[in-house]
Order: sequence, then C-alpha cells, then structure tokens
Amino acid sequence: MSHAPAARKLTDFAGQWRLERQIVHEDGTVAQFTGTATWTPHGDRLRCVEEGALRIADGPAMTGQRVYLWDADLQVYFDDGRFFHRVPPLGGDSGHWCDPDQYDGSYDFSEWPAFTVTWSVRGPRKAYHMTSRYDPA
Repeated sequence: MSHAPAARKLTDFAGQWRLERQIVHEDGTVAQFTGTATWTPHGDRLRCVEEGALRIADGPAMTGQRVYLWDADLQVYFDDGRFFHRVPPLGGDSGHWCDPDQYDGSYDFSEWPAFTVTWSVRGPRKAYHMTSRYDPA
C-alpha cells in the first residue's frame, strides 16, 4: 500500500539547508549558485535567507543574498512585503506574474526532507530555467 505524500507545513522548513542552484539562460549561459538557505522565526512567520556564491559561466564568484518571508499558509513574500507565490503543501505548480515577466514554478517534495524547486521565467526582459535543490544541512 502506498502512502499519500505528507502536506508540508511552515515548521518543516525551519533551520538551515544546503542550497545548490543552476540557472540556464535562453542564450545558453549557465550560472551556478552554491550556499545555504536558512529559515528562522520572524514574528509569526519564518524569514528565509538564501546566501552563497554565484558564478556565471567561467566568471569570478560573486556573493549573493535573497531574503523572503514565509507565512503559515506557505505564502512567500519578498523582503519588502510584496507577495511572490504560494508553495503547494503537497508539491506541484505555482506561479507569479511580475509585469512583464511570467514565473512558472514547481515544488517537488518526493525526496523529502530534500526538495527541489524549478522556475521557468519568460518575458521581454528575462528568459531562463532555474533548478534549486535544498538538502538538510
């Protein structure tokens, strides 16, 4: 008998994760990000800080950081308070329209506690596919 996948909840993400990200641009340029994602309490939410080294093609590594706020409904906000997207508790698709670009995402929790998030971004300013893998630290 197979088990139904467990619905993820906010507290499942608390703590530090290893983060490996690959970004493949439409022109073939590949960028790699290696670092951590750390979810810590922030009021009734969790604050997620992704930080590490970004290397574009054969260029030098640059330090990068992004901050997000996650709420109990798994809604993700940028650090300035703008809504980004909702994480599907069982995994699956999500999206975000950031005029004029469309972000189509998918969460895969099938290897939990490791998980993968993919984003395909299309618009006049952006065209890339990004895959991020999170592993417990």
